[in-house]
Amino acid sequence: MPFDKTILSYLTELRMRLIRSLVVTAVFFLLLYPFSSRLYYQLALPMLNALPQHQTLIATSPTGAFFAPIKLCLILSFFISAPYILYQIWGFIYPGLYAHEKKIAQLLLTSSIALFYTGISFAYWIIFPFIMTFLTHIAPSGVAVSPDVSSYLSFSLHLLAAFGIAFEMPIIIILLIRSNLVSVDTLNSKRRYIIVGNFILGMLLTPDVLSQILLALPLCLLFEIGLFAAQRIPARITLPS
Repeated sequence: MPFDKTILSYLTELRMRLIRSLVVTAVFFLLLYPFSSRLYYQLALPMLNALPQHQTLIATSPTGAFFAPIKLCLILSFFISAPYILYQIWGFIYPGLYAHEKKIAQLLLTSSIALFYTGISFAYWIIFPFIMTFLTHIAPSGVAVSPDVSSYLSFSLHLLAAFGIAFEMPIIIILLIRSNLVSVDTLNSKRRYIIVGNFILGMLLTPDVLSQILLALPLCLLFEIGLFAAQRIPARITLPS
């Protein structure tokens, strides 16, 4: 097959997989939209439970209360569609992999999806109640805490995405070691610097100091898990460079 026709076939397949991903995301958005207010209430529940009695979230702009639930539905659509989108990416690169590469890549793909959702769940059920309670109790005397709906949406989605991405740490460690970009011994010797790096990463991914600490601590644990798992992957299994 001529080179230009090969490239054209790849681009055509990529375009179709992109369209499928967008269609699935749009379908999830349409399914979630009727429940947008209820979904936003569920997201805001940790903050509502932490607020003093008779205080609630407010809308500081005329369109804030209307658009915040819609934005939430859109982001949730991408979150829910993530496994299907990754499946489409997997289907695109699958034919070009060797048999042993397909085996490890499929394992890493499944693990990365599970870790991403684990990170989001950890943030919502464990981190959110702690942070919201802390933030609502440090206000100066005489200051009523009434967060804006749009600001709270940005803050909470930022945290959810940060924890979802950060929980991919074991996958990143495995890829680095199995791709021969770094060795286990090197990571062991640089552990103290990696711990500092985790706190710096927490600072970059989260909007406040408390969230930074609460993200950095799981990152340190996930680093150890990734290091442990990488040492137990058979040495004959290598990832494509």
